[in-house]
Amino acid sequence: MFKTMIADIKAVRINDPAARNIIETLLCHTPLHAIFLHRLAHPLYKLGLPVIPRLIQVFARLFTGVEIHPGAKIGPGFFIDHGTGTVVGETAEIGRNCVLFHNVTLGGTGKHGGKRHPTLSDNVFIGTGAVLLGAVTVGENSRIGAETFIYMKDVPPNSTVVGTPGRIVRLEGKKVDLELPACSIPVPDGEPITLRFKQSAQSPATKEGLL
Repeated sequence: MFKTMIADIKAVRINDPAARNIIETLLCHTPLHAIFLHRLAHPLYKLGLPVIPRLIQVFARLFTGVEIHPGAKIGPGFFIDHGTGTVVGETAEIGRNCVLFHNVTLGGTGKHGGKRHPTLSDNVFIGTGAVLLGAVTVGENSRIGAETFIYMKDVPPNSTVVGTPGRIVRLEGKKVDLELPACSIPVPDGEPITLRFKQSAQSPATKEGLL
């Protein structure tokens, strides 16, 4: 755990030009405090210790504005910029050297059990206000733009996704304009169903200015 925390500190120095020295980083970088508290809570959660891991989570949220469920699996070199409003769900998995900005949500749909939160592969960047819902997988080296919305749709590696709903605008370094791949969702008592995003100028949500 100590090596992982060192990697988290290095991530702050790499990603945040406002972190001028190690003392200032340790004392004043509240998202780092939230990550450290998660590093403490997660092994207690894995041991099945009741209440205490969640109390650590509650304290971290009150103190830093960042909510990371103690069940989330987070790799080394994790960085959150500003942090306020960031939410990471219980079954979320985050790889090495990932970057999240404030108001990012790695959430569930409320309709599924088991694995129900996103998985971020290594070196993923997620911009301010992005919302990823469900057991989606974001491939390595991918970038999710600010305010992007992704629901139950996997993101291929080495891609850039923007918009609501999210669309791939760069893939393997080349400009494209693609819908995210369809995603099969298992349902409890039946065959998997396939979801695709559809956006229509005649939809009620569009008329009300919600899209």
